[in-house]
Amino acid sequence: MRDLPPPLPPERRTVGQLVAEAIRSYGQSFWRCLPLGIPLGVADQLSVHHTGVVQALIYWATTPLFVAAYVWACALVLGARPNRTAVLLAILIWIPFPALRAFFILPGLAWFALLGLAVPAAMVERTPFRESLVRGRRLGLTDYLHALASLAALVVVVGLAANVLSALLHSQGDAGQRVAVFLSELVLSPLLYLGGALLYVDQSARDRAAAARRGRATSVSPSAGDPLVSRGDAGVHPPVDVEPARRPDTQVES
Repeated sequence: MRDLPPPLPPERRTVGQLVAEAIRSYGQSFWRCLPLGIPLGVADQLSVHHTGVVQALIYWATTPLFVAAYVWACALVLGARPNRTAVLLAILIWIPFPALRAFFILPGLAWFALLGLAVPAAMVERTPFRESLVRGRRLGLTDYLHALASLAALVVVVGLAANVLSALLHSQGDAGQRVAVFLSELVLSPLLYLGGALLYVDQSARDRAAAARRGRATSVSPSAGDPLVSRGDAGVHPPVDVEPARRPDTQVES
């Protein structure tokens, strides 16, 4: 069998490759990543058969679990130490999600795509609270379609796989089905957090590439296409100094 082609660099990585990288990261540290599935498994078990309002309250009550899972995933994937700023940002960004989820999952994902990368930014770049929030929004908007599509793809993959796995695991009766659902979410939902952490790598690379393109564009003359010298005369030859001979005209060598 021929070897698979090498993956694209992060600045050109597709949604499918991000999902594949999340799966690969999960497989490399399975036991360390497995606890990431506890928050969703617990929240869904507590909220099953309840109204949307009660489910939102349960998701708010389990905020510390979800915050800890995302911060831990960023630490595993990015090799960055958690800090207070990242935890506070994760809480702030998580708070609107249960209300958004009560309507539909897509608004919640759109919210995470817009600001969710502030958490890994605070951990990796060690920026203060406000700067991390601004940085997260900038990274989210660098390629917003990629960010939103990546999160949506992770949810779809995990949701479909969890349904299939729970159908294979569950036995007769409601109790057996609930156990199967919990086990499937425990095993599969870590991909959501790992993929969200990897998205920071993609968006940071895209942001650097966009900044490099802007730098090249501003360093090229729009008329002739020649590089401009970085000085105030914009590439024009400097005037010849007048010799101290007190002559009205300046002699220039040809």
